[in-house]
Amino acid sequence: MPCRIVVCRDCCCGTAKVAGDHAAQTARLRAEAPMRVSECLDVCDQANVVVVRPSSAGRAAGGRPVWLGLVNDPAATEDIVAWVRAGGPGIAPLPDILDLYTFTPPRRSSAP
Repeated sequence: MPCRIVVCRDCCCGTAKVAGDHAAQTARLRAEAPMRVSECLDVCDQANVVVVRPSSAGRAAGGRPVWLGLVNDPAATEDIVAWVRAGGPGIAPLPDILDLYTFTPPRRSSAP
């Protein structure tokens, strides 16, 4: 299975609250890899959020999902596309430019 992409599109990401052509970004990412649109990922301060999940081979090589925030311009989207084409997490090193967008999502607490 190839890399997969999750794009947050709910209360902040993908809305008028955040500048950018959200439909074009979604279409561009969908054209390159399996992609799904998620409801709020609870990291609104990082809108627009894109999560790149490793391929099966990438996971076997130790790759883990990479969370990218503030992905609000076409150049950043193209950098993600290039990395996914190269193999993504676990296969291709994260480009230095994308390191500027990475963040660690907060752990969700489970209900008691």
